[in-house]
Amino acid sequence: MTRTIDSHQHFWRSAAQEQPWRTAAHGALERDFEPEDLLPELEAAGIDATVVMQSVDEPAENVRLANYAAWDRVAGVVGWVPLQDPLAASAELDSMEVPKLCGIRALIADDPLEWLTAPDSLAFFRDVADRGLAWDVVPITAAQSRQVIALANAVPGLRIVVDHLGRPPIDTGVWEPWATNMRELATNPGVAVKVSIGINVLTAWQKWDSTALPRYIDFVAENFGAERLMLGSNWPVVLLRTTYAEAWRDLSDIVFAHFPHESDRRELVGGTAERWYGLGN
Repeated sequence: MTRTIDSHQHFWRSAAQEQPWRTAAHGALERDFEPEDLLPELEAAGIDATVVMQSVDEPAENVRLANYAAWDRVAGVVGWVPLQDPLAASAELDSMEVPKLCGIRALIADDPLEWLTAPDSLAFFRDVADRGLAWDVVPITAAQSRQVIALANAVPGLRIVVDHLGRPPIDTGVWEPWATNMRELATNPGVAVKVSIGINVLTAWQKWDSTALPRYIDFVAENFGAERLMLGSNWPVVLLRTTYAEAWRDLSDIVFAHFPHESDRRELVGGTAERWYGLGN
């Protein structure tokens, strides 16, 4: 039986680390978010397990994530490595003692990614693929997407997860170059996408607007298929504009409308996450 898995959520203690991505607009996030805060939300939504994601670029984040991995609802952990320095990234990966480690990432914002296809970076990502780990990324510019595509082509064994629909410009209604970028990413079978909403859109919105989502979700559904899509709440970041329950319900309803068959829906709510992250049971 397929578990229902929230493929993207965070924990943090606000005083334990600085989160540079948080600004004055994110006051609702300036508190602790712990497993005991999330448990009632999972119970109410009927979610069995989660993938907890790094939110800070520092080695201490992996120590914190290792502690959170002990919670039985955590099925997988996406940890941090300093990707721009492949030697340091390899050392961090070798020294990591994170149970349930299933992937890696670093926060890249809109930084250039020319380094991504350098020979030493390609060697590092081949090692990541050999270890059975996925790489999470949010390519938000056309240049970033081109580099992610080039990496996917160069390391075909690497499982890449594009978070938050690849940051579509939902807040402005603009279509390009996002659509072209996502269409190109979809041509590589090693790329999957999370149906989740990122902080850029949530910050730009004045309130949660599920009516703005179908156009973008339908597009990724058509291009990636259920077997390369997974649902994620982005809790607690999503609390900037709505509740966990409303976000999960709206995202599920929109993507389910595109996939009426139960087998596809099982992929969306858990099957894709199980396979892409190698979660097992």
